[in-house]
Amino acid sequence: MSQPKSASMFDARILVPAIGGAFIKLNPRTMAKNPVMFVVAIVSALTTILFIKDLVTGAEGLGFSFQIILWLWFTVLFANFAEAVAEGRGKAQAESLRKTRTETQAKLLTSAEGREWKDVSGTSLKVNDVVLVEAGDIIPSDGEIIEGIASVNEAAITGESAPVIRESGGDRSAVTGGTQVLSDWIKVRITAAAGSTFIDRMIALVEGAERQKTPNEIALNILLAALTLIFVMATATIPAFASYAGGAIPIVVLVALFVTLIPTTIGALLSAIGIAGMDRLVRFNVLAMSGRAVEAAGDVDTLLLDKTGTITLGNRQATEFRPVRGVTAEQLADAAQLSSLADETPEGRSIVVLAKEKYGIRARDMTELNATFVPFTAQSRMSGVDFEGATIRKGAVDSVLKYLQSQSIAGGTGSEATIREGQAIADEIAKAGGTPLAVARDGRLLGIVHLKDIVKGGIRERFSELRKMGIRTVMITGDNPMTAAAIAAEAGVDDFLAQATPENKLQLIRDEQAKGKLVAMCGDGTNDAPALAQADVGVAMNTGTVAAREAGNMVDLDSDPTKLIEIVEIGKQLLMTRGSLTTFSIANDVAKYFAIIPAMFVTLYPGLDALNVMGLHSPQSAILSAIIFNALIIIALIPLALRGVAYKAIGAGPLLRRNLLIYGLGGLVVPFIGIKLIDMAIVALNLA
Repeated sequence: MSQPKSASMFDARILVPAIGGAFIKLNPRTMAKNPVMFVVAIVSALTTILFIKDLVTGAEGLGFSFQIILWLWFTVLFANFAEAVAEGRGKAQAESLRKTRTETQAKLLTSAEGREWKDVSGTSLKVNDVVLVEAGDIIPSDGEIIEGIASVNEAAITGESAPVIRESGGDRSAVTGGTQVLSDWIKVRITAAAGSTFIDRMIALVEGAERQKTPNEIALNILLAALTLIFVMATATIPAFASYAGGAIPIVVLVALFVTLIPTTIGALLSAIGIAGMDRLVRFNVLAMSGRAVEAAGDVDTLLLDKTGTITLGNRQATEFRPVRGVTAEQLADAAQLSSLADETPEGRSIVVLAKEKYGIRARDMTELNATFVPFTAQSRMSGVDFEGATIRKGAVDSVLKYLQSQSIAGGTGSEATIREGQAIADEIAKAGGTPLAVARDGRLLGIVHLKDIVKGGIRERFSELRKMGIRTVMITGDNPMTAAAIAAEAGVDDFLAQATPENKLQLIRDEQAKGKLVAMCGDGTNDAPALAQADVGVAMNTGTVAAREAGNMVDLDSDPTKLIEIVEIGKQLLMTRGSLTTFSIANDVAKYFAIIPAMFVTLYPGLDALNVMGLHSPQSAILSAIIFNALIIIALIPLALRGVAYKAIGAGPLLRRNLLIYGLGGLVVPFIGIKLIDMAIVALNLA
């Protein structure tokens, strides 16, 4: 699986534009999207106006006021910088995608049935136009193959250098504009107009241009806005209280108190956390159509996984030769290998390899034997070989037995017993989750080849981790219930759906959602589209049909179904990061109260000096230290917001305790240390 390299956060190509972006984001319309920092920007502007007025009138304490105002603006700019850095990483990746979007010429067919075409610009193509794409041509736009088969280089999209096969009439018929045909030819029906192709959507999404706030993010923004409003009212009552006590508190000090009271840390980083979550998916070669999809992945309760290619390796492998009585395993292996020499399927090749490894039987040159190979067909469900008077057949057990009976070559002493024995071996293999293949030679059943779906290494442990997280795993397969049950038990999934049809998948998702569960699934075919659209997290394979890609809210560019597990982990990491930094921010504010509140009122109430537990030098240094720390902590936490909190598969209870211990306690301790160190620096530099 390819993972594109991501530009480092400390790359000058990101940092330098982000500095300019921080100032550009001072636009009130942009700032208004973040209520907390918008309020900080407003009070910074008001105190700046008051400072200019005091400067003109020659008021006292201008140096102290200037420093407070300077750090207030730094707080706003640092918040904008965090968002700009997060967006910058997406823009760096979008730039590489733009290079694939070159102006191409298209061979527009005059009729879908013919081969006559005319040269047109790729940007002039309309939906339902049919184009011819030959070896060496660039596919001009997104579309679906309606005729032909070709090898396609999709490195521009997936980062993989190996070409892939695309053909009409199946689940691998979708092609993406900007990719190149390497061999043969295909006719493509255009499915996307210029400006709305898959690459165009990718560019917009990775740049964050279409990123919308998720429900949880909106709820947190509302909470932060409510807290801000409460502290506006609380701060507004302080001057009257101070006046009653016979004193006055400067406006700039009130503003400093207000800014340290409100949760500026999480308010500043909230947008960056969301953008970084989508960015992590992009770097993992998964394109999320919205931030809502990423967040939903973190809340998934039920995970639907296709068996083939996800839980198993995808190709059944021969693991054992089971002869009937009177036949040696080597005789069975020899006949099975002879019938498989022309079989190019993974199962056929595995039989040849197993016969060679277990019994040293090497492949023979069948041309010398004048052999005639019998290809597999859906009707016969058998294949085989005829040579020098010998007849060998290999295939589904019931098909081989019917073949023997129809040829009237199953008679003879003990033949019924042999058939019953073969059927018993086949049933035993099926109960164990394998697929039995019968092999017969010259009218005699030789035995059964055991084909097995190989469960991927480590998959059982991964499902165990998901179970600890409270996620229920369900395997979906077209196998019969007996085989499905055996594989499900070996893989360690919680449940399975056998002989699954599109209607079965859709109903299963609806049943889970009716219980209040969030469901994730992956698919690549048109028959998966209804279920992908119904699922809360629908991951479509990039190799799949247009219908599947349009139905899902995520597209896996590598077409690796096992990535569904990583998608859930990234979603949970996004939620954990947001929760952890929110915990830190609130705890961080509590610590700052001990710095600034005693400093504000100590002249009115000398007894409050007992609350100066940090031993700060003076009221002015305490206030300035708190406001400086408030700004610098945003910069310090940007790498964590972009990288995300380290993911651990633990339940909600342990996660809450971990957050409180690390980020809650850390949020209390770090400000005490940081503010004290800043206070010492301020005194040493004689700034207050």
